[in-house]
Amino acid sequence: MSFAALKKNSNSSFEKLTRELEKVASTQQGSSSDDRFWKPEMDKSGNGYAVIRFLPAPEGEDLPWAKVFSHAFQGPGGWYIENSLTTINKSDPIGELNRELWNSGRDSDKEIARKQKRKLSYYSNIYVVRDPLHPENEGQVFLYKFGKKIYDKIIGAMQPEFEDETPINPFDFWQGADFKLKIKKVAGYWNYDSSEFASVSTLGNFEDSQLEEIYSKTHSLSAFTDASNFKTYEELQKRLNTVLNTKKQPRVDMETEENELEDMSEGRGFNAPDITMSARVTPPTPEPVREEVKPRESTDDDDALSFFANLAEFDD
Repeated sequence: MSFAALKKNSNSSFEKLTRELEKVASTQQGSSSDDRFWKPEMDKSGNGYAVIRFLPAPEGEDLPWAKVFSHAFQGPGGWYIENSLTTINKSDPIGELNRELWNSGRDSDKEIARKQKRKLSYYSNIYVVRDPLHPENEGQVFLYKFGKKIYDKIIGAMQPEFEDETPINPFDFWQGADFKLKIKKVAGYWNYDSSEFASVSTLGNFEDSQLEEIYSKTHSLSAFTDASNFKTYEELQKRLNTVLNTKKQPRVDMETEENELEDMSEGRGFNAPDITMSARVTPPTPEPVREEVKPRESTDDDDALSFFANLAEFDD
């Protein structure tokens, strides 16, 4: 573009740039193309609040959540952002490499293994009871991605620590409880410590016919752990070699301390706005209710931005 053209089009160029920034901001706030996912949003004061209800396992499925492991790190050859085959109880090249590094006994190798360790995410269906910043979401069924902190809250409700506390099933329509999601920033990360379950109640005090309608809108969770939605060992090994600029890494079967090689936190090491994950970056994005979900394609740059920003919603 010539200087004259640059000057002539300065206003329109600025407008175009502004629109692009708005698109990026919209994505970072969770308003992605996959409208099946719900994400909380922080207000101007930096806090977030919403009331949600975890829903039962979809028809034909056993569990009301899906559990997925993934890896995300940068090497000389780019980013490695992939779902881990350990999710489906298969050997994974980066897991094997990490064990080899850890068992070398060298502190430098252990540090590399820590940076490459797997991340844990959960997925459930939820009913949005209250969403002050986006009231249009209220009364709707969504998929919700969360980390270990919220999972621990769920387990704490099901298996309370003290004898004067009554166990509840948070996923039950009638004997469950609404979950008051309270988020604040602590050291740059989203913190969920103040979140809590309300008293046991029927969801919305709805009649069974209304609850049945809500249930019919739940999304399948099985696709998140469907083997067809994971890359093969060989594909992952090839990508790993590219990222590390190395030849094939030797497969090892040495045991190690899994807690040292597994990131059970909710976003440790990341400090970016919340973004919906792309299918190849993190757990595969499922199709609507009862339909087999196929992960959508995304570029490496999109994957990197999406993954790391998405992890920022999780706190230590």
